[in-house]
Amino acid sequence: MASRRPGASDEELRELISRIQSVLPETRRGGRKEASDATLLKEMSEYIKSLHREVDDLSDRLSELVATMDVNGAQAETLRSLFRS
Repeated sequence: MASRRPGASDEELRELISRIQSVLPETRRGGRKEASDATLLKEMSEYIKSLHREVDDLSDRLSELVATMDVNGAQAETLRSLFRS
């Protein structure tokens, strides 16, 4: 029998799997409507890893942009206002 976190009911696990399916892009699921729970969790893990890579890439690009701009200029002020939001 597979181990679960204490107190997790079958209904709670079905709800969690349903939530995962709702946020996993259709393209990651290969257009399949049904997949095993294990496959779905693996795909979600890969999707999260790809999101981390994308965030890292955007962070690097932003760092490069900030390094080339005048800290007192309009672009710098725009960035500061975005980060305050």
